[in-house]
Amino acid sequence: MIRPPSHAVATHMDHAFCRREVIRRRTARSAAQSGFTLIEIMVVVVIIGILAAIVAPRIMGRIDDAQIAKARQDIRVYETALNLFRMDNYKYPSTDQGLQSLVQQPADPSIRNWKQGGYVDSLKKDPWGYDYQYIYPGTHGTEYDLFTLGADNQPGGEGINADIGNWSLN
Repeated sequence: MIRPPSHAVATHMDHAFCRREVIRRRTARSAAQSGFTLIEIMVVVVIIGILAAIVAPRIMGRIDDAQIAKARQDIRVYETALNLFRMDNYKYPSTDQGLQSLVQQPADPSIRNWKQGGYVDSLKKDPWGYDYQYIYPGTHGTEYDLFTLGADNQPGGEGINADIGNWSLN
């Protein structure tokens, strides 16, 4: 077996080390240059902005629909509680007693069969943060009026600002 001179082995190893060092430097340089340019980032931001402008109104419309559905459901729950109150006491609460009579027994001595614990746990606000309105006797062809004035808390209105009442649930 013929062996190369010892200085030839060292030179070969030095050459291999140099090649590895060149490859490592190229890799480090390309890794440092592999980030995104400002233009690329701006293009992505513009695309996200366009998508948000298209999708946001659709989502907001769904939120409005959900709030209207929640108000209708709350009114149905209060209707059920008011009907139970009437079955127990043979009359609906007066306007002055209001929905509070579903939670706390009125001072009226004619209310003798009020259910201990009440008819609902607590009174909720409508989805826009306002109290539900109760009027007895009703003015819309119903025995009582139970309603919310909508997002604007003003009588009338359209869309999300429209009044939602027990006379218009069906």
